[in-house]
Amino acid sequence: MGALKELDLVKCTENVACSGNPVTVTITDECPECNNNHFDLSGKAFGSLAKPGQANTLRVAGKINIQYQRVPCFYGSTTIVFKIDQGSNPFYLAFAILFEEGDGDLASVALIPSKTKNLISMQQSFGATWKTQIPQGTSGPYSVRLTSVESRKSVLATNVIPVDWKPGQIYRSKVNFH
Repeated sequence: MGALKELDLVKCTENVACSGNPVTVTITDECPECNNNHFDLSGKAFGSLAKPGQANTLRVAGKINIQYQRVPCFYGSTTIVFKIDQGSNPFYLAFAILFEEGDGDLASVALIPSKTKNLISMQQSFGATWKTQIPQGTSGPYSVRLTSVESRKSVLATNVIPVDWKPGQIYRSKVNFH
């Protein structure tokens, strides 16, 4: 299994510090040194799995067994956001895709320059970040087409990345998988 972006209900039960109550976490990547179904959880996620006052005990345990169940991503009326990677430049574009609803995993992401309408396929870099080389002479504004793995639904964020985009900036679309 490659990098993920999904919501899961997780709970731990085998450590005395575990509350046994499920919490919802966003999984953006798997543990690179582990076999499948091992996830890197943030300190906050570890703490959320613990009994009151036991968060640190659970965090220092390091590796814990969890039970998990995948659930659809739902952010209310929030639309998809694209955060441009700091290493992006006129010939290379990478961005994190945030607040994407639905089944979570993306099968494909394509960048579409407004002038040519030619699809530029993107590759998943890590987690929720996608990247591509930008052909010489190509410029924005750019639309972004996202296609989900499970449902095969597509959404088009039209002209979401402006002509004068900058590394580190965040651009909000008007769409989401609803």
